[in-house]
Amino acid sequence: MPRRSTTAPATTSAARTATANAAIPHTLDRDARRVFIGLVLGMLVAALSQTIVSPAMPIIVSELGGMEHYSWLATAAMLASAVVVPIVGKLSDLYGRRSFYIAGLVVFMAGSVLAGLAQDFWWLVGARAVQGLGMGALMTLSQTIIGDIIPPRQRGKYQGLMGAVFGLNSIAGPLLGGFITDHWGWRWLFFTALPVGVVALVVIVRFLHLPHVQRRAKVDVAGILTLSAALVAILLATSWGGTTYAWDSVQILGLLGAGAVLLAVFVPIELRAEEPVLPLRLFRSSVFTLANLAGFFVSMGMFGAIFYIPVYAQGVLGVSATSSGLIVMPMSAAMILVGIVVGLLITRWGRYKAFVVAGTLVLTGGFLLLTRMHHGSSELQLSVAMVVIGVGLGGAMQTYTLIVQNAVDRRDLGVATAATQFFRSAGATVGVAVLGTIMSSRIATAIPEHLPADAAASLPEGGIDAGAVLDPSALGTLPDAVALAVRQGLADALHDVFLAAVPLGVLAVVASVLIKALPLRQTLEQGPSAGAGSDGPSGTGTDRHATDATDAVDATTGAIAEAGNEVLPAGARGAVHATGA
Repeated sequence: MPRRSTTAPATTSAARTATANAAIPHTLDRDARRVFIGLVLGMLVAALSQTIVSPAMPIIVSELGGMEHYSWLATAAMLASAVVVPIVGKLSDLYGRRSFYIAGLVVFMAGSVLAGLAQDFWWLVGARAVQGLGMGALMTLSQTIIGDIIPPRQRGKYQGLMGAVFGLNSIAGPLLGGFITDHWGWRWLFFTALPVGVVALVVIVRFLHLPHVQRRAKVDVAGILTLSAALVAILLATSWGGTTYAWDSVQILGLLGAGAVLLAVFVPIELRAEEPVLPLRLFRSSVFTLANLAGFFVSMGMFGAIFYIPVYAQGVLGVSATSSGLIVMPMSAAMILVGIVVGLLITRWGRYKAFVVAGTLVLTGGFLLLTRMHHGSSELQLSVAMVVIGVGLGGAMQTYTLIVQNAVDRRDLGVATAATQFFRSAGATVGVAVLGTIMSSRIATAIPEHLPADAAASLPEGGIDAGAVLDPSALGTLPDAVALAVRQGLADALHDVFLAAVPLGVLAVVASVLIKALPLRQTLEQGPSAGAGSDGPSGTGTDRHATDATDAVDATTGAIAEAGNEVLPAGARGAVHATGA
């Protein structure tokens, strides 16, 4: 009997695998392109209103008063945004995205108008809270709607473009804000983005009509109230700890204790709820859990370190406030470029794990470069470190959202995207608080270490702190030896801050390495059943491009096997090296 050849089946299987790995062409129709432009404009309004205002906050507060409560301007917006993110994400899964996105845009613009008309400090704080409510809805639903209209395989390039909007905004926003403040006054900062918001509103109202089957379910009111109270308590504790109150104070310990109790109550509520505001079953998926943990650690290290880089530039290098802002621009430029390139490569090759691993490794390398900064370092050295950090962020930050969206069912797309946004915001808040505490505690001993023995008598009454070196008028009153000691002490304290960011980067690398690589879906059909605790395809979706069920199974099996190798083609490695990732 002649031996049956196995060459043809093997060739057929390889061809099927190659077909599965090849990106199926996908183009947005005219209305979908308009929706995408509307989403970008909506996010631009929210982001621009923050970056153009932040440099002018000291001027605003000096006019309205309330300098002793300055932190509330950031805290109010942060708390409101953190509370609304999971709620809006879940409700949009139940009742559709359109009405909530439109409401978020309207609420944000209303908050901007109220802020521009503010007559006193607490009016402005209230307006910032209103802005936070709208911003939370806009940021979450923009990414969710992208997931509704673009398949995961094609989503990378579009999310890269949206990330570029934030990067460009971080460059142009402060410069535009300074110009507006100098020529028109600070109130116009809140009004400038309103025309863009109106255009976005018109586009979204006219063209955003997503198909949605409303789910008849009881809203998880108990879960919403409990989670909101827990988030407020915990985020207030992390915002005030080490600054307004000591970490071991009654206020901070009380808030942390209340938050822990509320979270303990929240868990059984969610387990019994018909439609929980935060389905705990999502955490059974290792992909969902690890991607959010990695995003948390990246945000914690990134925002914690970057928050203090302007302090280093002004306090140690002695550059002006304007120049310290310019030092951050190379990071933004690198993040924009790499983010776009990585998005395009993910779409082309259907691989994402190698990029998040490489991105977090490069980010950790950037933190290590910051630890080498000292009192005698140059602006060039700081700029190089910032570029490296930007390259790492461009490779990883936006990709975690794609990973989470690809790993969950469409019915949970809104709440899963909201969870990713929340973990990122929580990481930023905790990172700034923890690293700020490290700086405050270290600087108390660092400055005296550099004071000459005979300089104590020349100290101003009440002692000195690092704030003196950031205030030119205060610095001018200090003897040269004392001013030098302050700069050197601040450099030592910030070294500890940057050093503490390194293990956060390492944790992000570990979490990224452990993420299981799932093939990116090429359609908008049902995704992997994360709710069932599975990291693999659920089998409930259908791929319109598979010729039959056998081909689909073979192609998926081949894609999983090949994705597990995580070895980029030579061309991919070259492109990654060319961008520095």
